[in-house]
Amino acid sequence: MSDITTIGKKNPNLPFHPAVRAGDFIFVSGQVAKDENGNMCHGNIEEETRWTIESIRRILALDGADLSDVVKVTVYLEDARNFGRYNRIFAEYFPEGRVSRTTVEARAVIECKIEMDAVAYKPKA
Repeated sequence: MSDITTIGKKNPNLPFHPAVRAGDFIFVSGQVAKDENGNMCHGNIEEETRWTIESIRRILALDGADLSDVVKVTVYLEDARNFGRYNRIFAEYFPEGRVSRTTVEARAVIECKIEMDAVAYKPKA
């Protein structure tokens, strides 16, 4: 029996799920600024950072996890000059800094200022 399960509703146009649980780890696929209905949200880097982290929070909640369970985040910024502005918002969500993080500048395949993926550690009950 496989210890890998999918989390969230798969977009019929994409070959992956919002997240996958493998043992005690939850791997959240790249998320962008979307509202709770999956609609793209466009705004400044601060707004898009908040919406992106909230997307991650909603996906984790589907499997009983939350942002305090996140151990690794990879951030893709459209423009590295926005680093300080996004970093201030990121720090609001992860105030203790108990997370490993990588930030790179990269263009997304869709129009957005930021994309993030995350890994959470949440042992099964």
